[in-house]
Amino acid sequence: MSLSLLEWSSLSADERRAALRRPAQADADGLHRRVREIIDEVRTRGDQALFEFTERFDGVKLESLEADAGEFAAAEQALSAEQRAALERAIGNVRRFHEAQLGTPLRIETSPGVICERHFRAIDAVGLYVPAGVAPLPSAAIMLAVPASIAGCPTRIICTPPRKDGTADPAVLVAAKLCGVERVFKVGGAQAVAAMAYGTGSIPKVDKVFGPGNSWVTAAKIIAANDPEGAALDLPAGPSEVLVIADDAANAEFVAADLLAQAEHSADAQSILVTTSRALAEATIEQLEAQMRRLGRESTLRESINHARLFLVDSLQSAFDLSNAYAPEHLIVQVANARDWLPSIRNAGSVFLGAWTPETMGDYCSGTNHVLPTYGFARAYSGLSLVDFQKRMTVQELSADGLRDLGPTALTIAGLEGLDAHANAVQVRLRQLANPS
Repeated sequence: MSLSLLEWSSLSADERRAALRRPAQADADGLHRRVREIIDEVRTRGDQALFEFTERFDGVKLESLEADAGEFAAAEQALSAEQRAALERAIGNVRRFHEAQLGTPLRIETSPGVICERHFRAIDAVGLYVPAGVAPLPSAAIMLAVPASIAGCPTRIICTPPRKDGTADPAVLVAAKLCGVERVFKVGGAQAVAAMAYGTGSIPKVDKVFGPGNSWVTAAKIIAANDPEGAALDLPAGPSEVLVIADDAANAEFVAADLLAQAEHSADAQSILVTTSRALAEATIEQLEAQMRRLGRESTLRESINHARLFLVDSLQSAFDLSNAYAPEHLIVQVANARDWLPSIRNAGSVFLGAWTPETMGDYCSGTNHVLPTYGFARAYSGLSLVDFQKRMTVQELSADGLRDLGPTALTIAGLEGLDAHANAVQVRLRQLANPS
């Protein structure tokens, strides 16, 4: 492992941009071409294409795409009481946080006799993608299925890659059932997104696809979202990332552990440390090496750590300025009086304040959602929340007096735009009001 400490103040503007650049996606055009081919196959041949892709990519020859009652029952038996209790507690916290996000209808009289309203409606059908490539992620099932349930989406399905024995991961199945999702399909990758976006004989078409995934899954979501016949996507997401801001009082063991927790997701994940303390940075490098040697995914960690960056800054304000420029998916603040710095944070998917708040808690059970914007999209996008499973529908209602009062304003603006049919729709009513006989 060779990590160097970069002094932020000594870098030029171009050097700073280069230092904050995410790992490049290899052959993005080629990836999108191959994903389009998969989508076309699924649209053309439906379930048969799914069976073939599952055998080719996952090495599994399935007899049925959907997990049946027997598989759900076996999954229940496979989990210990402690494991089930952990899932239930995590679900409870996520449910409490997301139930608090329920909005109330808005009703306001903007002008005399002019009523404007906003109402919430659940999305009719949602497809939830739960990855299982590097590791099965029952936590993703929780993060997606809980808000979908609270929103009241009538159709909720999960797609997740099968294990080598042809079954879905038991923890994913149990989490799905606990969250009220009855239909789970053993399909992964771009083909799963295609199946949900367009529908097949077995898998119903949905209106919006949710969930994290690798570059193939992300590309499929983007392609389907750009097709009127496809399905919307939740938010842009790519490889996982974390940025830790630490001062001289931070615990190097904690800092290294937080950097590695994200690095183990994949070889293209990125971990960044920004610190005011050279001693802390050097101690963190030592801890990274020591901890990697005893962790199970050491090979992935060593690949990922090649993308890590360590920055030395002159002040904490510079640290937060750097973080806002990078716009991390996860931002961990390990400094004295961490909450005092919250107003300085503008761009981050999710924030973890203080030494006792590892990012792991947000991933699993604190209550916030772990589906977050990556690759700098936190500058404009938010993490997944209840509103992503809802539509906000506006309503307006004018009385005769309301139209009589406000109509002339609409006529004037229609004239400015040269849209006389718009004006006519108002004018015919105003004439009727003026001459009711």
